[in-house]
Amino acid sequence: MKLAAPLRSLSLLALLAASACSKDTTAYPSLGLRPVEKLGFAEPEVKTAVAAPDPALDAEIRTISGKLDTIATGFTRDAAKAEALARTARGGAVGSDAWLAAQTALAGLDDWRAQSSALVTDIEQRATDRAAKLQADYPALAAIRDKAQAENDRQGATITRIQASLPAA
Repeated sequence: MKLAAPLRSLSLLALLAASACSKDTTAYPSLGLRPVEKLGFAEPEVKTAVAAPDPALDAEIRTISGKLDTIATGFTRDAAKAEALARTARGGAVGSDAWLAAQTALAGLDDWRAQSSALVTDIEQRATDRAAKLQADYPALAAIRDKAQAENDRQGATITRIQASLPAA
């Protein structure tokens, strides 16, 4: 029995040593970087598309510009009248003739602003239609849109300022 225990230990040790020499023939993927990972994650460079001249759109923009000028001129003229009426109504009571005249003038200014807002919407619709057709941004259209939006913002600020100068209803 004394001989059996060391023999058993020796055979177990030989078995373990033999298994350490074995080779796994299964192919596993490399843990190194793959070719696609070496490329990086930066966005690819995109070429900016240049808008081709569009005579029909240029004509529409000229028409829109004329409408915008008419709206701006009319608003400025009526805003001067509304400010004068608001100065007259400042000391008066709510519902007085002067206050009602100033409120009526403000309603006229709101009409001008609604027209300029509609014009901005029309311009944005044209830009959206171009984008839906995958056409490049048209610089003249963007410029008239910015001009119309600035006019609309100016009108809104003027109306708010005049309204604030009147007694609240």
